[in-house]
Amino acid sequence: MPTLLLVSHPFEAPIKTMEAKVSEKWPSGDFVYEPKWDGFRSVSWSGPDRRIDSRNQRPLLRYFPELRPALEQLPDGTVVDGEIVVVVGGATDFDALQQRIHPAESRITMLSEETPAELVAFDLLADRGTDLREAPFSERREQLVALASDLELPWHLTPQTDDPEVARAWFDEFEPAGCDGIIAKRPELSYQHGKRAMIKIKHRRTIDVVVGGFREHKDGGKIGSLLLGLFNDQGDFHFIGHCSGFPNADRVEIYNRFMDLRAAESFDEAARAPGGPSRWSSGKEDNSWVPVQPGVVVEVSYDQLEGDRFRHASRFHRWRPDKDAQQCTMDQLERPEGASFREVVAD
Repeated sequence: MPTLLLVSHPFEAPIKTMEAKVSEKWPSGDFVYEPKWDGFRSVSWSGPDRRIDSRNQRPLLRYFPELRPALEQLPDGTVVDGEIVVVVGGATDFDALQQRIHPAESRITMLSEETPAELVAFDLLADRGTDLREAPFSERREQLVALASDLELPWHLTPQTDDPEVARAWFDEFEPAGCDGIIAKRPELSYQHGKRAMIKIKHRRTIDVVVGGFREHKDGGKIGSLLLGLFNDQGDFHFIGHCSGFPNADRVEIYNRFMDLRAAESFDEAARAPGGPSRWSSGKEDNSWVPVQPGVVVEVSYDQLEGDRFRHASRFHRWRPDKDAQQCTMDQLERPEGASFREVVAD
């Protein structure tokens, strides 16, 4: 019998991914536009040494064993840039995705069956041993579309348009599906490892929230971050996120202000840290913070919600001494309605 020769990849793994710089304005000029999905960046490699790498060049396949058959669908010598997502209730669920990064194999196996991951492809770096990185993105996209026609679930091809008005509509209509913004790319763009060569247009909304506590700056005697909350329908205070990034000249004044407002007693455990201390720790050892009586209102902006909290740090805009804290309720949070994930990526 003839020997089956495997095609090798034209470059070695892992690689640095091409990144995007964030903008709140739409670019002008010749661009194509794609949804930005809320997941883990992934570079998928075919062949006998199948692997999926993160943007930090760390192996991910251990945490997503159910994706191994998806790699088997790729022709030998093929490398696909994309996103790993977990879809729950018609939308990508980042909390469910994060739970997959766990040291226990038994838990990973259980979650891979309960909430299986899927792959969204948006760039093709190598095709059957041919290096495509120097080719213009328009050519890479054309070959990716051809490749995707032969791929089955859990693969998806992300939509694309060259019409900015369509992209603006996607910006709002696709948000309920887990689209956290729009990526703009130049059609002539080569793949530029490690560079912010694309543009990401992100959602940004303002909201009035109540300060419920603070963390001291690592230097001491200055504000580090403010912990923020809203009142729910039962009148309970629910922590929703934090803001930081204050000018250094203001940190001492803000710190002294909230030191004077320290709560006589801590809130109960449920109010202090809903969902557990990890919401505030970010992996750091020092989880300490100082509670204050919830009365100071601030206006902040945020880019994305994850459940009932801000996904990322919010941005401080101004103090709101004119607003009563009890007016700052959970119903301020916008819950966009629109297409589901599967409707967006449907062939």
